[in-house]
Amino acid sequence: MNNTKLYPFERNRYYSGKMLTSADFQAEQTYFNNKRRFINNLMYGTGVVCGCGVFSLDDLSLLVESGVAVDGLGREIVMETSVVKKLSAIEGFETLKSNMASLCVRYKEEPVHTVYTMNQGTDDSSQEYQYNRIREEYQLFLMDQEEAAKEYRMEEEFLTGAVLFENDDFGVSLAMPATVCRGRNVKIEVQVKKRSAENKKLTYHGILQVPVFLTPDGQHEMEIDLEDISLKDGESIKKEYWLVTQNVAVTDTSILLKSGTGRAYVDGAAVEAAANCSIKVMLSESRPRELVNQELSRMNLEMKNMGGYKDYVRLADLKLVRTESAYIIEEVLERKVKTYISAPAQEALREECLEYFIKDVELLRDGTCNPAKGESAGQTQTAGRGPEVATGILEIPLGESARRGDIRYSGEIMHGLGKGNVYVDIGYEYITEDAAVHDSVKNTIYGNPDLFKGERTAAVDAQTAVKVMNDKGSFIVAAKLLENVDYLVLTYRWIAIKFPAGNDLGLSENDNGKSISTDTPTVVMGTKESHYFHVKYNNMESCSVAYELTEPGSGEITSDGVYTAPAKEGVYEIRIYCIDMPIICTYAYAIVKKKGFEEEG
Repeated sequence: MNNTKLYPFERNRYYSGKMLTSADFQAEQTYFNNKRRFINNLMYGTGVVCGCGVFSLDDLSLLVESGVAVDGLGREIVMETSVVKKLSAIEGFETLKSNMASLCVRYKEEPVHTVYTMNQGTDDSSQEYQYNRIREEYQLFLMDQEEAAKEYRMEEEFLTGAVLFENDDFGVSLAMPATVCRGRNVKIEVQVKKRSAENKKLTYHGILQVPVFLTPDGQHEMEIDLEDISLKDGESIKKEYWLVTQNVAVTDTSILLKSGTGRAYVDGAAVEAAANCSIKVMLSESRPRELVNQELSRMNLEMKNMGGYKDYVRLADLKLVRTESAYIIEEVLERKVKTYISAPAQEALREECLEYFIKDVELLRDGTCNPAKGESAGQTQTAGRGPEVATGILEIPLGESARRGDIRYSGEIMHGLGKGNVYVDIGYEYITEDAAVHDSVKNTIYGNPDLFKGERTAAVDAQTAVKVMNDKGSFIVAAKLLENVDYLVLTYRWIAIKFPAGNDLGLSENDNGKSISTDTPTVVMGTKESHYFHVKYNNMESCSVAYELTEPGSGEITSDGVYTAPAKEGVYEIRIYCIDMPIICTYAYAIVKKKGFEEEG
């Protein structure tokens, strides 16, 4: 019999002379099973751990791959081998009422291995034979998709919302976090859901008043514009809107539908929409990650139990076509149906696979997303709004006749950071034997190699220069030999750095082309030197600006834009923004080098 009661937990208490019965041994198993399942449910949730793919073999048959899942009671469902099933042979087929069905799997216990009962006649051993084992199995079954989709979602406790429009054909609703963070971005989702099979289109217009929020163009009103939305029965779409929460002293606020602005049209005909609605939102000093952790952890066991626990896992939805004699499988839908559990054992592999798709995604203060550029040469790294970096190895062929004073060139090298202002530096790379580790080690010298000649290095004395072709996204390296060499090839490590400036920050079109920039967004300077960053105003009048260093230990900068470099070499970032419109900003970068390590010539 399947166990659906996990707690309170009760275990055996052992003492000398205690007589153990079958009930005691069952209690022992139940205690450890329930503890494990309780942890599974709270720590990992419900869904597929691996495998369990569903495929249509023909119009009447399905292939379900082997795999592992965990149901809402924390019980492990193990499908040890792939199975082929006729649709009509799956439990629940005869009771389907619609053309959309859900294929599910549930945990099942089956008694096996009959044995002769030695002590017959007692309450629990009245039969001559008893089952000696319980095998943990699984069971596939079908149910109507509408019933399977009715499930409680924990994130509903985290969100708040309102209905903007609702009739027999469509529903339009708002959703956003019930608590937001001061000074941070927040997303509002507008969802449109089709509620009938009628072939109709919806258009909706409305204006939300957002008192303590700012839209990308700095307004306190957000326009919702949905044009000719056409969906199938049960389908839904979502549209995102981003706002910035102002750093104000209030503890709560309301988002209101502006009076008289909510208008809905179905197939061009005006229909009645909500005249007014409001959403109450709380404000918090916490950072987003802290806030999410607080809100989700606040849900007690009673709140979790209110949603109930499903004793099955959905594997796929099946789109069926009814004929005179049977159902035919038209399509198998797994996306947005099957829920996956992120197993910790897969974390390293998951991060490695993600590197093929995502390097970094930056959410700007204007509410837009700015994905980092992909790698096309060497290795590229992006850190937030900082510089994009690429690196790689280049070779300069010398030939057998190279002598002192000769100049040799590399081929054209694509750095992979695209067109624009890019800084490229190179260092001579060579391999030496290190007595301390008894092995070969790789070294790179940036700057003048003469300063390291006392270390008996194999560095070649050569003067180098880099020509960066900004409009082509590439560069060429030239090397002038300052001594005769026996090498056929010079090997250099190159590093390219691209800095955002002005419009490179990805300001939205709603800013009407307004931006600021500096005359020299990238400056190479010595330690303790000073430089003035002059600001230019593009498509806007001059205004008061502020300067700030984005990291500690980056030097000093005055309120009028005079930057003094620190004593430590490095690349340092300066943020410049309009005081009245902080969303309009730019970044400048100082490449600080000690004078003794700068290249000669």
